Amino acid sequence: MRAIGQDTFGGPEVLRVVEVERPEPGPAEVLVRVHAAGVNPIDSWHRFNGGLAERIVRLGWDVSGVVEAVGPGVTLFAPGDEVFGLPRHPLPAGTYAEYVVSPARHLVRKPAGLSHVQAAALPLAALTAWQALVDVADVRAGQRVLIHAAAGGVGHLAVQIAKARGAYVIGTARAAKHEFLRELGADEVIDYTAVDFAEAASEIDAVIDTIGGEYGPRSLRTLRAGGIVVSLASPAEAKLAEEAEPLGLRAQFMIVEADQAGMREIAALAGSGRLTPRIDSVLPLEQAGKAHEIADSGRTSGKIVLSVVD
Repeated sequence: MRAIGQDTFGGPEVLRVVEVERPEPGPAEVLVRVHAAGVNPIDSWHRFNGGLAERIVRLGWDVSGVVEAVGPGVTLFAPGDEVFGLPRHPLPAGTYAEYVVSPARHLVRKPAGLSHVQAAALPLAALTAWQALVDVADVRAGQRVLIHAAAGGVGHLAVQIAKARGAYVIGTARAAKHEFLRELGADEVIDYTAVDFAEAASEIDAVIDTIGGEYGPRSLRTLRAGGIVVSLASPAEAKLAEEAEPLGLRAQFMIVEADQAGMREIAALAGSGRLTPRIDSVLPLEQAGKAHEIADSGRTSGKIVLSVVD
């Protein structure tokens, strides 16, 4: 089968099409014929830096496709079922390929009204937003939520999830992306290039920080008593908790995990039309390097997706 591989770390140019043996599902696993695979910043990080004990791994976690075969003990799916999900994360999955094996319970059924490209854009980014907003911050109706890089892959989905939970949503983004965010339901949008978001936003219950660096400490200034900053940027942000506690605030670093319960919530929101991924670019599998060039530019709105089956 065709897959995207690399034999060294580096820029997008290291990615190439390789021929590898098609995997077979083991116990409690399914083999998925990949129709589309999402591209995420973490993919670029592993391509360039390594990670996972400095082993070169096949890239990709987001997947949408059709079950080709099931392993022993699988009861949830049968060949022919359309599924999507986030296999194995944070362990390697290798969804930049024609086939991928996944634990059955890392997948859910794809809503009929969602294309495979749309579905592949959701798992990692939407699960990140869901786990940050719901599992960590426990966002509820009437609360005020500040989302940094709100037009990005995670951010634009976090805006919609927060609105679906009844929150008042404020997003930071360049002025050119404000109309897009208002269309998604953002109640306020802050141009971080023109004003200090820490002065413009106040009485915030939860901040979703996808940027890191000085954004964490500055975000603490926007919180009301008991508020929380959920950092998605880097483990180094864990030290922010030490600054937050004396102020009566909270800070938490998190890494998204494969989560069928969360994926079912995301599928329900997407199926009802309350969660729609913005697709920035769709490229064929063999242009994975070009997809990473676009991703590395840092100027995308929404998600980049690799189409494997037309």
